[in-house]
Amino acid sequence: MSVLLLRLAGPLQAWGSAARFTRRTTENAPTKSGVLGLLAGAQGRSREADPSDLAALEFGVRIDQPGSRMRDFQTAHHADSGKSMPLSERFYLADAVFVAGVAGEPGLIRALYEALLDPVFLPYLGRRSCPPAQPIPMSEPLETSLKDALERAEWQASRWYRNQFSGDRRPERVPGTGPEPLEVLLDCPAGETPDVTLRDLPLSFDSRHRRYGLRGVRWGEPVPVRPPAHDPTEGLSPAAPRTT
Repeated sequence: MSVLLLRLAGPLQAWGSAARFTRRTTENAPTKSGVLGLLAGAQGRSREADPSDLAALEFGVRIDQPGSRMRDFQTAHHADSGKSMPLSERFYLADAVFVAGVAGEPGLIRALYEALLDPVFLPYLGRRSCPPAQPIPMSEPLETSLKDALERAEWQASRWYRNQFSGDRRPERVPGTGPEPLEVLLDCPAGETPDVTLRDLPLSFDSRHRRYGLRGVRWGEPVPVRPPAHDPTEGLSPAAPRTT
């Protein structure tokens, strides 16, 4: 089995699993349907294409930086009549960072990785108004289990967020000497009882009739934080060439 780890970081993200009509909500972490839609777009698949091979992939996500929930009100006009459309209420996650992973047959995982390096359609984090702030693939595909890959990946939180947990600036709400272990959500294995169920399994991305099945989600064991390797020269300007 191969695993592809994805860094999902941006000013705004929105991962809805039950958004309807004028109220568009977001989950607290990326959804499987949203991430698979990102991968399908990178490959240039049409919305009418069968997504069953992607839906069969094992999916998991680690919450490296939970971000904060933001609400926005939006107005729109009908493209043909110019008539005002109902006011819509939309929710986003601001300043969040996640590590998502998909696992499956090596050939498909390799193809998805290569598609992200040169995507046909630009990826976005749940909605088109939410572009990624960093490259999405974290590395080439890994030959391991999804659980192990999520446990071993370095902490991807922003530098300003990591700095809150160092020295005297550490928030009082965080016990000990660092951040709490990172929360992990995984596909619930068949035959086991899920902790929560989402209508989040893509059956069709066709805009004329989108269809999603139910997906069980389990909370995995919290993952200890693995800070990035410290580089003492990080932030220094390149030295000017010497003249003699």
